[in-house]
Amino acid sequence: MAITTEAVEMAVVRKNILTDTVARDAYIAGVQLLKQENSAFTTADFGIGGPAAPVRTYDLFVIWHIWAMRTPVPPGGNPKMRNAAHMGPIFLPWHRVMLNLFEANLQRVLGDTGFGLPYWDWAEDGELDHPKNSAFWQPDCMGGTGTLLAPTVMDGPFAFKPAAPNGFRVRIATNQNLELVQVDRGLRRAFGADEDSLPTHDHVSAALHAGAPGGNPSLATYDFTPWDRTSKGFRNCLEGWNPYGLHNQVHAWIGRDMGLASSPNDPVFYLHHCNVDRIWAGWMSRHGRTYLPGRTAPAILKGHRIDDPIISPLGGAATPGTVLDATNLFTYDVLP
Repeated sequence: MAITTEAVEMAVVRKNILTDTVARDAYIAGVQLLKQENSAFTTADFGIGGPAAPVRTYDLFVIWHIWAMRTPVPPGGNPKMRNAAHMGPIFLPWHRVMLNLFEANLQRVLGDTGFGLPYWDWAEDGELDHPKNSAFWQPDCMGGTGTLLAPTVMDGPFAFKPAAPNGFRVRIATNQNLELVQVDRGLRRAFGADEDSLPTHDHVSAALHAGAPGGNPSLATYDFTPWDRTSKGFRNCLEGWNPYGLHNQVHAWIGRDMGLASSPNDPVFYLHHCNVDRIWAGWMSRHGRTYLPGRTAPAILKGHRIDDPIISPLGGAATPGTVLDATNLFTYDVLP
């Protein structure tokens, strides 16, 4: 079946996965269906070594994320300083487009145009003494973790079952050079191995309330020159480079697959980024639907300017400017 490349023009409500069991169960079912569905592509189409094998629809999104992470902006630059999806202004719009396309494909395989991608409010779990004991990581939700030395997930809906060929397994990953490779293994997590804690409500509040007493006034502006991982502004604060935390901290706390360029291999990726998008929506409700840099910014920023296309190998392009207001597609049950 061909992948859906455009979101359905119908506003849905994205809800907290820990307070809406219907959304939770639908999300799990949809992920499993996308993991079993062959796309129109094979590994040979992407230059992946080894025998040609079908690429599952779910794994197309993994490939897209890897592709973006190894594409430097500007061309010839350092993708570890700014790439086509990270460490620059495009971070939030790029991931919004990815979430919208993923949500549309979940709606398709579920046969439910009213399905809204749920979010994981990790700041709520960051308030716990032991976040790994959250209901989010229980077998009826996302499942847990292995050990530091054996981190394969062995419980929950995405547990690795070697004898079950249609079970959840990681099939596309990268080597040290970010080259795509075929694998056949279980999902890996190692809570707290690379980061001690999750962000808390205070961390989210500090990013949102730039005008509060003692707040950082630069966070009232979306982004600043030099438009990379050293920039001031809200985008880089939420992405988690300056200061370190929030989005990056969550990836690091979960660890293993969530710490790699192939992080969409973990279904938690989309729940995490849906919460990141929710925080961005909360910021815009306070500071307006603004974005920088503008259309007249130098060509060295091509791919991050407000009218530059967000190219996807999965379908048509959007631009940052066209996704600032997505209320025709989705809203959130609660904004932070």
